[in-house]
Amino acid sequence: MIRMMLTATAALALLGCTATGSGEGEATAASAAPAPMATNYAAILADPKRPDADRARDAARMPARLIDFAEVAPGESVGDFVMGGGYVTRILAGVVGPAGHVYAFQPQEFIAFKAQYGTDQQAVAAAYDNVDAVAGPFAAPAFPVPLDTIITVQNFHDLYLKPFPADTGAKASAALFAALKPGGTLVVVDHSAADGSGTTLSDSLHRIDKAAVVDALTKAGFVLDAENDLYANPDDPRTANVFDAAIRGKTDQFALRFKKPG
Repeated sequence: MIRMMLTATAALALLGCTATGSGEGEATAASAAPAPMATNYAAILADPKRPDADRARDAARMPARLIDFAEVAPGESVGDFVMGGGYVTRILAGVVGPAGHVYAFQPQEFIAFKAQYGTDQQAVAAAYDNVDAVAGPFAAPAFPVPLDTIITVQNFHDLYLKPFPADTGAKASAALFAALKPGGTLVVVDHSAADGSGTTLSDSLHRIDKAAVVDALTKAGFVLDAENDLYANPDDPRTANVFDAAIRGKTDQFALRFKKPG
């Protein structure tokens, strides 16, 4: 992967997509009544180490609802697959607490494209005693210990961008499966593409068909455990690039929870 030579256009597309998807993404408001949460997140969201830019996104991204859906508990070992600017990582650090640990993965390809990804990763890891920075190939995240949970937000479609080999998605799905403990959980949030489009719009619209995600992960051994309409927006026609001003921050997104049999 590191040996690939990307065109400037492809690199810019990847960087813009990743910044939005991981640490800097926007989510649409929930359309359904929220379920009761298992954890009180008030103190976690009030963490003074969270930047103002993160707080400004909380209303739309609903992190407490997301983490509750992921069923993350104190003391767990958790991975943030493609951490971006660290929005999810910081919250996970508070949720797992001092007895738990967060492994914040940033693909080495992304760091090579833009050094800021590496700088942000190191800064978040330095700010939290229970966060470790993890780097490695996009298709082979090198998490150092078996994990209870992995979360990836608005990044799964990146595995199917044209600059990457065609088998990147399959290899990464297998690697995520291997990284989890038996019975472990993987939560995927991403921008919805038109039904039946598969992965064909990942590059042009930065969207992916939900069915394609389910197919890739079930082939890797996962079992679909639950789906949440937390970020659903039926008004999104799913035909525009997610960075289009008319739809940015209002895309229809799916949230899927998978289990590794155990």
